[in-house]
Order: sequence, then C-alpha cells, then structure tokens
Amino acid sequence: MSDHTKIQASDDFNRARGKAILSQIQHFLNTDRNKLLSFYDVKEILKPTNETYRGMQMVPINLIVGSEGRYRDFNKFFLPNADYLKARWTRVDEARIRDIILPPIQLYEIGGVYFVRDGNHRVSVARTQGVEIIDAEVISLSTEITITPAMTADDLRTAVIQYEKQLFYEKTRFGEISGCQDLDFSNPGQYDVIYNHILGHKYFMNQNVAGEIPFEEALISWYTAVYEPIISIIRKERLLVRFPGRTASDLYVWLVKHWDFLKKKYGVYYSLSDAARDFSIKYGRTRGKIPSFLASLLNRLFNHLSRVK
Repeated sequence: MSDHTKIQASDDFNRARGKAILSQIQHFLNTDRNKLLSFYDVKEILKPTNETYRGMQMVPINLIVGSEGRYRDFNKFFLPNADYLKARWTRVDEARIRDIILPPIQLYEIGGVYFVRDGNHRVSVARTQGVEIIDAEVISLSTEITITPAMTADDLRTAVIQYEKQLFYEKTRFGEISGCQDLDFSNPGQYDVIYNHILGHKYFMNQNVAGEIPFEEALISWYTAVYEPIISIIRKERLLVRFPGRTASDLYVWLVKHWDFLKKKYGVYYSLSDAARDFSIKYGRTRGKIPSFLASLLNRLFNHLSRVK
C-alpha cells in the first residue's frame, strides 16, 4: 500500500476529528444535540413488540442516527469522538481510496431511522466523504412512534409521552369528563399508573353500592376527591420548586407511593402534608447550574489544529 494512500487517510481522519471537536463546541450548551443515539436506550423508551428481517436494502446514510454498541465513539453526524479510533478508521478509508469493496453494514430499523449493529467505522468514513446511500442488511423493530434524525433521547421520550397521553385521553375521555387538559408527565408509562389508580378507586366505590359503578363516575370521583386535593398539597408545599423539570402529575404519582410507605411504617393516620414535607426533604433538590467546559473544548481544538498539517 502506497505511502500516499496512508497519508491521505490520515489527513481525512484528522479533518473528521477537527469537525467533531467543532461540533462539540457548537453544542456545548446542549450536548444531547451532538450525541449519537444508543439503540438500547431507544428500545427501552419505545419498547418495540417484535422484529422482522428485511434483508439487503439501500439505506440513506443520513437516516442512520445511532449505534448498538459504539454510540460513544461517534457524534450525531458519525464523526469520530476520540483519537484512538484512528487506526481502524484509516484502514476503512484506505480501502475506500483503493476502491476495495467492503461487506455490507448491518442495521436495525425502528421508527423510520436506523441504528448500526456492525459497521460503525464504515458509516463514519462514508458520511465524512459525502456518501448518501449505503448497502445494509436490515432488521426492523415495530413501533407506533416516528423518529426523525434530529431527535435526541429526550425528544423521543417526549414523543412517546405525547402518544401515551393521546391514547389515554381517547380511551378514558379524561379531558371531556374532568375538564383537565394538563395531566402531563416527564417520563413514559405513567398514564397506565393513573388508569390503575382510577380502577382502584372504582373498586373501593363499588364496595358500598349494589351494581357496577360506571367508569366515568369513578373517574370524576377520583379526580375531585383524590387527585385535586393531592395536587393542592403539592402546590401548597411548593414541591415543584424542589423538583425542577418535573410536573405536578409526576409528583402526584411519587407522593402517593411515598405516603403509602409512610402510613405502613407509622400508621394510617400519617398526614398527607407531613408526607409531602418528608418527601421534599428526602428527595428534593435545587436546580443546578449548567457546567461550563467551553474553555476546555477550545483548548482541545487548538491542540488538535496544531497537529494537523
């Protein structure tokens, strides 16, 4: 292999690393916008129900947004995040320069985007060189959520929550019955918790009457006799100040669990207000400041540029 090929591949990697550092600086206030998605994190959020083998396909490279195992090695644009990647990266680039055909990469498809099972360096080299389509062996996972390339894990989590809220409101007619449109959560899976709370309230209501109480009646009773009083305590005790980024509905779910724990420990007459204060003291926090590391990134950039010819 000629020295010229090695030099060109080395220069290609150095340019890619420089772009990666610049991208990190540009996103230093919102680092998630620069991160490659973890396939396992996305699976945990979406909880796909089944897999289907799709075989060989030609995949738009800009729809490859994450990786199964190397999501820390590359950024959102598949630029290399570390110098130790150079040896393998340049070998792939040298093969490209010499027109050597490499095996197809392997991908997972979920929500309309793709995650690398095998071939992260090949994706990185191809994207850096402006390649738009790449051959891949694809396995699809089913989900009702559509993912776009710009989404972060938080964006995806928000999309799942909104989807769950829509299903819950349609299934229970919650907004129509209660008049409440702001039953909101910061994590997926909580609307099922609320639904079970309503069913539990309905069960206890049925203990004292003949016949089956309609779900709608149980819902409005739960909302006015259980949910609203607890939300009032949450606001009175200023719990939201101690839990930045969380919603009143989040705190309702957590406080109910904590209150139940305290009543089992200290007796059934333990008050909700005392439970709220105990919860705030034990688990509340003050919003922290955003850490500043721009100077460090700039220093890394200058050091890198000084090494590039």
